[in-house]
Amino acid sequence: MHISSGRWLYGLSLALLTALLWGILPIKLKQVLLVMDPVTVTWFRLFVSGALLFIWLASVGKLPSFKVLGRKGKVLVAMAVLGLVGNYVLYLIGLRLLSPGTTQLMIQMGPILLLISSIFVFKERFGLGQFLGLLVLLTGFALFFNQRLVELFTSLSDYTAGVLTVFLAAAVWTFYGLSQKQLLTVWNSLQVMMVIYLFCALLVSPWAHPAQALQLSTLQGWLLLACCLNTLVAYGAFAEALAHWEASRVSATLALTPLVTFASVAVAAWLWPDYVKAEEINALGYGGAVMVVAGSALTALGPSLIAGMKARKARMAARV
Repeated sequence: MHISSGRWLYGLSLALLTALLWGILPIKLKQVLLVMDPVTVTWFRLFVSGALLFIWLASVGKLPSFKVLGRKGKVLVAMAVLGLVGNYVLYLIGLRLLSPGTTQLMIQMGPILLLISSIFVFKERFGLGQFLGLLVLLTGFALFFNQRLVELFTSLSDYTAGVLTVFLAAAVWTFYGLSQKQLLTVWNSLQVMMVIYLFCALLVSPWAHPAQALQLSTLQGWLLLACCLNTLVAYGAFAEALAHWEASRVSATLALTPLVTFASVAVAAWLWPDYVKAEEINALGYGGAVMVVAGSALTALGPSLIAGMKARKARMAARV
């Protein structure tokens, strides 16, 4: 099993960077999707990121060796590739149907599902604090969707389809997250990402239409490039964060991502109203979004919080 290095401050910084980059990503993708289909956008993001990593690793003589993988390692690579491709494509399909904020809030289920899976795979504990966190998270979702709960449960509208699609994207992302963490036992984070990106790009190549990039405006072209670089830096930071910090704490930090998105959409809608639409959410919905974030963080950090409380009580009892 992979064991974190213990450099928690470095891991925290990388996780915060990931949350920031993931938070602003859907705003850029929304504009690119006006012209390009989800598979083609995914192909560009993966191919550009993988190619840049290949060039860098080749230049420093650190290309990964597949001989050290073994049969189990190859299965992990396959799981990571399928999980990431599924996540990328399903996320973009959902983003076409939903607003950036709603999409980012739903994809927040990814880290939660990763945390729950880590309980079984990495033997991480699930205690009272995490259970309470899940209750807060589910309550938050109910409040966030307060204006459209009837629609979600009674009809298969575009909105409902979008929510279900993004939830599925979060579910398949879990396979990627678990596989990637185990691959860090044989490769470093850059090697892991290069292999996954290039295999993912190869997998979706038959369905990609790169010529669609010629139809992009100058602004959309720059946004596509920004999305590609965002993919490289954000997932690189995420992979490195897992190498230095526990998966539960990385998940808690990534819970901030939806708030970054909502804030970014508000600013972008104010600065560029012709390009970005403000979120159509009432005050109760925004309160629900905050509760989802709080619940996500509490679910991830539950064991640490309870352990800290018990330790303080033990120290106080010893002094008495």
